[in-house]
Amino acid sequence: MSHPQLPLQALTKEGFSPYGWVLGVAGPQAALQAGDCAYISPGSDFWHEHLFDTGVESATQILWVAYRDDSREVSRLEKHLLTQQALIALDGEVVQVVARSGIDGLPDPTTLAAFRMAPGQGLCMAPHCWHATRVRTAAQVRCVMLTRASTTQDLVNALDNGKTPTESSFASIQTHRWVA
Repeated sequence: MSHPQLPLQALTKEGFSPYGWVLGVAGPQAALQAGDCAYISPGSDFWHEHLFDTGVESATQILWVAYRDDSREVSRLEKHLLTQQALIALDGEVVQVVARSGIDGLPDPTTLAAFRMAPGQGLCMAPHCWHATRVRTAAQVRCVMLTRASTTQDLVNALDNGKTPTESSFASIQTHRWVA
């Protein structure tokens, strides 16, 4: 059976803007020009790029994630209702499939897109951004994730214990296949 195809796009600020923010692209000079906090020296540079928002009354959590799913088919998405979620690829390429929520709160199939995230690149999805993560090859890829601590616990309770999530949602979609 043939599935609708999702062309794999480069992760760019403009292309990803309907879903959230791209991280790691501005650089210290751009931050200084924008009037943001930045520091440049021979030994190191640092700069402000994004303020992470977990919503109210929850701590930011840093997770190490190991992705191994190299399937090119996507038929299920998840979204987080209260928090942004940031993902930074460390040692391999990741494919992030995203969609915006429609008026009914379900994934809007007309906004479905797939982005290639190279090692060292990052993104931050807005709350209610539907998503699924895949790897480009059969190798495991490690990532760093910023999320809301209570959202992680909510997901564990849903995935391990079958409880209905309160901070996240899952939705089945028509199977799409991302293509390079």
